[in-house]
Amino acid sequence: MRAVLLVSHGSYSSKVKEEVGKLSETLKLMTGIEIFEYAFLEVEMPDIAAGLETCIQKGSTEILVLLNFLNSGRHVNNDIPSIVREIQDKHPHITIKLSQPIGQHPKIKELFVDLIRLT
Repeated sequence: MRAVLLVSHGSYSSKVKEEVGKLSETLKLMTGIEIFEYAFLEVEMPDIAAGLETCIQKGSTEILVLLNFLNSGRHVNNDIPSIVREIQDKHPHITIKLSQPIGQHPKIKELFVDLIRLT
């Protein structure tokens, strides 16, 4: 069974957790993916390891870590893959894949143009 774990940076603002939770629920409804969780790299809970474990406990055999990060950097290139490898080592029968950061999507330009026009 496929799962998605939406991963965001985390913040001390409670509004961020609320926004990520709503985004996760919306994406779950839009995709029809039954196991759709969210987690945070820092500050907020659940953390990434806990989010991955939740997906596995719910019966997932394939997890997409959906990066809610704009660009590559230390977190995207090092920190998150390291956490994923630790969980992968604990659960070698589970397939875990990482998405590209949002800024690498070919339609990012259209999103920014839309924001410019709306503002």
